[in-house]
Amino acid sequence: MVHALLADKANRLFVFLAGFFIANTLIAEMIGVKLFQLETALGFTKADFTLLGQEHLSFVLSVGVLPWPIVFIMTDVINDYYGVRGVRFLTLLTTALIIFAFGMMYFAIHMPPDLGWWIGSGASSGVPDMQAAFTNIFGQSMNIILGSLTAFVVGQLVDAFVFRRIKRITGDKRIWLRATGSTIISQLIDSVVVTYLAFWVLRDMSFPLATALVLTAYTYKLVVAIVSTPLVYLAHAGVERYLGKERAQAMRDAALRRSDEQ
Repeated sequence: MVHALLADKANRLFVFLAGFFIANTLIAEMIGVKLFQLETALGFTKADFTLLGQEHLSFVLSVGVLPWPIVFIMTDVINDYYGVRGVRFLTLLTTALIIFAFGMMYFAIHMPPDLGWWIGSGASSGVPDMQAAFTNIFGQSMNIILGSLTAFVVGQLVDAFVFRRIKRITGDKRIWLRATGSTIISQLIDSVVVTYLAFWVLRDMSFPLATALVLTAYTYKLVVAIVSTPLVYLAHAGVERYLGKERAQAMRDAALRRSDEQ
């Protein structure tokens, strides 16, 4: 059965795309606890601006945003060749796997640590208590987990919906419009949901500050969505080369018909 399943190129492609989609989403969730200064990373002077009355703002972002361009691209390619149902399936599967991963990390954190060699094994590199370091890195607070998971599910479903709507209007043309347009809209919603839910609703962050953080985070995502558009075309070219133009076109047509029926 497995050999028959993997003998088909379309099935193998779905497994490949799904693997990258799930892996990058999980990585983004795991590393998201770290913040970085975007301007410094790009070699620019740190920004210092005022927005909505919030002073001294700059582009401080979670490193979890770094794998997201790959997630954007995987979402659009899967939507194009396997339809909205394929995106929904992977979104729900990935959500379940993220919950499972956080559950496993919770149990790992609460396992009794070795108080001998391990607990102080990082002292020479500036980590005197390995258990405290492990807990702080992997023990993300519930507000972050709930906010990021909710934003992921809502953002992906909105992305699939907008992508389908644009494709119904444009047909198989204007890949850039449906790919970039759906990402721009879905990531606005993603930024709003994760920031407001995690920090304004579930924590005591002020609404103006949360709004300012939404705008700065979304500015970054907007630029990335536009800049990564050529990569969507490159991904499509790779799929066509792997499947063959006729098979690839047939899959896109079938995905569009299935979307129209839903």
